Amino acid sequence: MSTKYAVVSLPIGAFDTNDKEDAVSSLKGHISSDNGTVLPFRVPDFKIGTLDALVQQADDLAKLESTAEAVVAKVGDSLRTILGGDEDRLSSYKMVNDKPTEQYINNFSWNKIRYRADKPLGELIDTLSKELVTVDNDVKSKVSQYNSVKTNLATLQRKQTGNLSTKSLAPIIDSSLLVQDSEYIETHLIVVPNSAKKDFLKQYEELAPMVVPRSANQIAQDDEFVLFGVATFKKYSHEFLQKCREQKWTPRPYKYVEGGREEEQRELDKVTNEERKVCGEALRIARTGWSESVMAWIHVLTLRVFVEAVLRYGLPLDYVSALIKTTTKLAPKVKSALDSQYSYLGGNAFGRDKRGRVTKDDAAMSSDMMAAGLGGDGNEYSAYVYYEMELP
Repeated sequence: MSTKYAVVSLPIGAFDTNDKEDAVSSLKGHISSDNGTVLPFRVPDFKIGTLDALVQQADDLAKLESTAEAVVAKVGDSLRTILGGDEDRLSSYKMVNDKPTEQYINNFSWNKIRYRADKPLGELIDTLSKELVTVDNDVKSKVSQYNSVKTNLATLQRKQTGNLSTKSLAPIIDSSLLVQDSEYIETHLIVVPNSAKKDFLKQYEELAPMVVPRSANQIAQDDEFVLFGVATFKKYSHEFLQKCREQKWTPRPYKYVEGGREEEQRELDKVTNEERKVCGEALRIARTGWSESVMAWIHVLTLRVFVEAVLRYGLPLDYVSALIKTTTKLAPKVKSALDSQYSYLGGNAFGRDKRGRVTKDDAAMSSDMMAAGLGGDGNEYSAYVYYEMELP
């Protein structure tokens, strides 16, 4: 099952202790170990601006987290494409700071050197936004280059390995098989299905005037087709080729070039080496992009938790945050357990059912809270700070 994370932040007053570690331990008691694992999630005390600024930053962070999630998904898809869907290899490339992604998130701590907590929130948001744009552009550019080279290589390989209707004729055609440098006569190369070979030999001389009698020469054959060379007078070449097409026999335009066979092999070797090189570069950039984008995402999420906690709970900054590791299937049970314990934090602004749970009847209030950036994931208001994170 896919791992899913929930980040929750609660006021210290919701617990029977003023010690944050004891509060996290208390929170563990409300989440069954069968449904999830509760881990500490330390949120720094950032610099706080005005209320208006916080409301705007809550909106900015909601959009930025969506961007971060999208970038992580695109980088993950790029890695999967480059690795040909090999899930075992994929997991080895999904490293964050040289650690498995889950290990990094389980033990997450704010990068104080890269994102100094004493900087204004707006500056941190701007820095993270620029980093995500850079990662997205770098990975997209290199993967596009790789796909282009890969397509080019596939085209060259098809020319070497396809059937006679598509493959390169350079390795097959010898100059002695063609009428060259004649003012009046030229050789046409015609690909005929094996099943039509006899019909072709019976009919080709009658397809157009001035076909050289008994000039049909079988040059090559594979499992599907036969390649013939036929000489005609140039004056009637167009008519002959048109009649071949009407019979579903395929003319192959070809001009003999001295050394063409060797040149094609050199080109194939060159592009094969280029594909290996660019594949390695794409993997390195995508691996770095995964690390950078996942780090950016969880730092953005940390800022969201902080800003919403301030908007919800006010000052002083006495909040307890925790990371709950669960699965996509079990996440609703985790949320339900939290709701049963902390829904009262929604106050009297929300209706309650017979069991005392917060209902979502007050559409106007929900709309106002969402506009202030106080909604949970999925545009659903939660009575406390709650966000989910699921990696692709």
